[in-house]
Amino acid sequence: MAQTITEKIFSQHVGKKVFAGEIVRSNIDMVIGNDITTPISIKAFDESGATKLANPDGFSIVLDHFIPAKDIASANQARISRDFAKKHNLKNFFDEKDMGIEHALLPEKGLIVPGDVIIGADSHTCTHGALGAFSTGMGSTDLAFAMITGGNWFKVPQTIKVNLSGKPQKHTTGKDIILEIIRLIGVDGALYKTLEFTGSTIEHLNMDDRFSMCNMAIEAGAKSGIVAYDDVTAEFLSDKKLAREPRIHYSDADASYVEILNIDVAKLEPVIAYPFLPSNGHSITQAVKDNIKIDQAFIGSCTNGRLGDLKVASEILKGHKVHEDVRLIVTPGTQQILKDAYKLGYIDILIDAGGVVSNPTCGACLGGYMGILGDGEVAVSTTNRNFVGRMGSRSSKVYLANSAVAAISAIKGYIADPRVK
Repeated sequence: MAQTITEKIFSQHVGKKVFAGEIVRSNIDMVIGNDITTPISIKAFDESGATKLANPDGFSIVLDHFIPAKDIASANQARISRDFAKKHNLKNFFDEKDMGIEHALLPEKGLIVPGDVIIGADSHTCTHGALGAFSTGMGSTDLAFAMITGGNWFKVPQTIKVNLSGKPQKHTTGKDIILEIIRLIGVDGALYKTLEFTGSTIEHLNMDDRFSMCNMAIEAGAKSGIVAYDDVTAEFLSDKKLAREPRIHYSDADASYVEILNIDVAKLEPVIAYPFLPSNGHSITQAVKDNIKIDQAFIGSCTNGRLGDLKVASEILKGHKVHEDVRLIVTPGTQQILKDAYKLGYIDILIDAGGVVSNPTCGACLGGYMGILGDGEVAVSTTNRNFVGRMGSRSSKVYLANSAVAAISAIKGYIADPRVK
C-alpha cells in the first residue's frame, strides 16, 4: 500500500510498514527539553530510579524561556537543568554561553536531521518538520519516559495534504500561509493529524517560511507539520555538521489523505490574526480599514525570529523612526542570528530607528518578561498565539502578523500594509 511521508518515517523507525491509526513504539532521534519543562522531566527521571540516559547524544536541553534568569524562581529552575546536564556530561546543553530559542537553535546546530523522529516538551516542537522530519510536542513525563527508554508510544497520525499553488506576492510569507490555513480549518481542524505542505508554492518558500508554517501547525490542533526534503532543505543543511545521516522520504503519489486542502497562494495577501485566536484571520486590507492603533510591535520568537525576519524589518525601517507612541522590541532566535544580523548591518538599522534588540529568549511571547503588555495595550506581534493574556495583561490585545507588517506598523503607529509606502 502507498504511504505518506509520515507513515514512511515511522515505518523506518519501527522496522515494518505502518499506517495512520496504528499504535507504535518508536525510537526517538532527538528529545528536547527547556528550562520550564525539563525540571519536571528530571524529577520523574530520578523518581523512576533511572541512573543514565538511554541516548545521551539524542537529548538536548535548551534554556530559553527565562534566561538570563528573570527572578529567583527561574534561576533555581534553570539550576536543576544545569546540575543534571553536568551530572550526565550532557553534550547538547545550551544556556547563556550559546543561547538560542530551542526551535531555531537546534536546526542551526545540525541536531535536527531529515527523517528523524523528534519530541519536545514544548508544543511548538512541530517546527522541526520543516526539515522533513516527524516532530511533535509531548508532556514532561512523556519526555522522562523517552530519556529513560530512548523511545515512546505514538499513534501514527492521519495526514491532511495542503496543496499550495502559485508564487507568493511580495510580503506574503509562510506566516501568512499558515494563518490562512488556520483561518480556513480552525484551531481544531487538524486535531492529531499531520499537515503536509506541498505544491508548486513550496519551491518559492525559503527555510524561514517553512519553519514558520510547521511551527504553527499546532495552532490548528495538528500533531505535526512537515515539508519534504528538496534543494532548499539541502542548501540549509549544507554548511552544518549533521548529528546523523539524513533519511529522506517522500509521500507516494497515491498515498491516502484524510483531507486535501487547496490554496492559491498567488492571490493571498498578508494575513492578520485578530484577538483572541490564531484562527481569527483577516486580510491586511481589512486591518488597515479598521485603523488598529498599537502600543507595541514585536519581532521575534520561534515563529519569526530568524535572519530573514530581521532583514525584511531592517529594509522597511531603514531611514525611518519608530512612532513616538510605539515600542519596537526585536528578539533574534539565536546568538548566531544576532551576530550575522550585526555583520549585515541590520541591528544598527533597527536600533537607529528606535527599536530595542534583546538576547534570544521566549520571554515576551509567553508573557514572561522583556515585552509584557500592560492593561488595555495593543501589540502587533510575529509570535504564534494571541490568547487572552498571552503577552501580559488579560485586557491587552495581540494581533499576529508577519515581520514586514510588524515593522511598518511600528513606524505608522497602527497596523499598516508593508506593500504600501
